[in-house]
Amino acid sequence: MDRATPIRRKITLVDIAAGCGVSRATVSLVLRNSPLVNKRTRARVEEELRKQGYVYNRAAANLRRQTSSSIALVLNDLANPFFAEFAAGVDEALAAAGFVTLLGCTSESPQREQAVLESLIEHGPAGIILSPAEGSSAAQVLAAVGARTPVLLFNRELGGDLPEYAHWDSLALDNRHGAQLATEHLIAQGHRRIAFFGGHKDSSSCRQRHAGYVDALQAAKLSMAPSWRVECAPTRVDAAAATASLFAAEPAPTAVVCYNDAVAMGLMLGLNRRGLRPGHDVALTGFDDIAEAALCMPALTTLTAMPRARGRQAADMLLQRLREPGAETRRTIASVQLVTRASSCPPPSI
Repeated sequence: MDRATPIRRKITLVDIAAGCGVSRATVSLVLRNSPLVNKRTRARVEEELRKQGYVYNRAAANLRRQTSSSIALVLNDLANPFFAEFAAGVDEALAAAGFVTLLGCTSESPQREQAVLESLIEHGPAGIILSPAEGSSAAQVLAAVGARTPVLLFNRELGGDLPEYAHWDSLALDNRHGAQLATEHLIAQGHRRIAFFGGHKDSSSCRQRHAGYVDALQAAKLSMAPSWRVECAPTRVDAAAATASLFAAEPAPTAVVCYNDAVAMGLMLGLNRRGLRPGHDVALTGFDDIAEAALCMPALTTLTAMPRARGRQAADMLLQRLREPGAETRRTIASVQLVTRASSCPPPSI
C-alpha cells in the first residue's frame, strides 16, 4: 500500500518574520514594494522568502484590498464612555455604506498600538480610523500600516512628521477654544484661583486644552500656581486618587477645569472623600458631554462634543477618501459648545 504524502504546512508571514528577525508588518511592506523598508532589510526578507519557499499571490492580495468590506477602528481608551459613543457613530455610518468595523484598543500604549495595527492590517481593511495612543509616532504607525492605507486621525496628533506621500486626513475637536470657554465661564462666576486637572503632556489634545485654559487666565490677568496643574491618566480612578494634589499647597483653587468628563467625575468622588461638595465648595467643568454628565450629582458643566456625531463624521471623511484617493489632505476641526449646569457654581464667599 502506498504511503500517504504528508501535507506541507502553508508558510505564513509570521514564519518569514521569525526567520529573519523582523516584524510581520515589515515582511508585508516588502511584499508590497513599500519605500519604507531600507535596502538591507529588504534583501534579508527577500532571502528568507526564497529560503522558505513562500509564494505570494499578488493578484489575490490586490483584489482583497480593492474589494475590502471592512474598516479598522483603533481607539486609545474603550473604557471612556466618549469613545464608546464615538465607536457607535463610526459603526452606524460604516454599516450604512456596507462596511464592517474591525475594532481594536491600545489602552494608551504605543507598543500595543503597533501590535494592534500590524494585526488588523493583515485582514486587509480598506482604511483605518485611529485615535492615537499617548506618545505614539508617525514613524511607528507608518511601519505598521504602510503609506498606501488610507488613515483618518481622530483628535490627537502623532509625534514626528508624516512623509508627503502619506495623505492622512484628520478630525479634531476644538480643544483649545473649548477649554478657553470653560475657563472664561468660571472667571465670570467670580473665580480667581482656577486649576487645570487631568491628562498628560504627551497627549496633544491635553496640551491644546491646557493652552486654552492659559489663554483665558492670561486675558483676565490671573496667575497660575504650579500646584494648580495636576497630571493624571484621564480616568475616574486616577483622577479620584490625584485629588489631594490640588490641595498640596495654599491657597487651594476654588474651581477646576478638568481634561474630560471622566476626570471631572473622578474629581467629584475625590472631593466628596475630603468632605468637600462639588458644585458648592469647589466648582468644576468637564469636556465631552457624555450621557452621564447631565445625570451625575451635581450635573456637570462641560463642553459638548457630540461623540456619536463625531464618529459618523470620521467615518464619512474616511469613506470620502476611499472615493477620492487623490484629493488634498483634509484637516477638520469640529466646534464644541459650553453646556452650563450646576457643577460650575460661584465661589463659596459670593
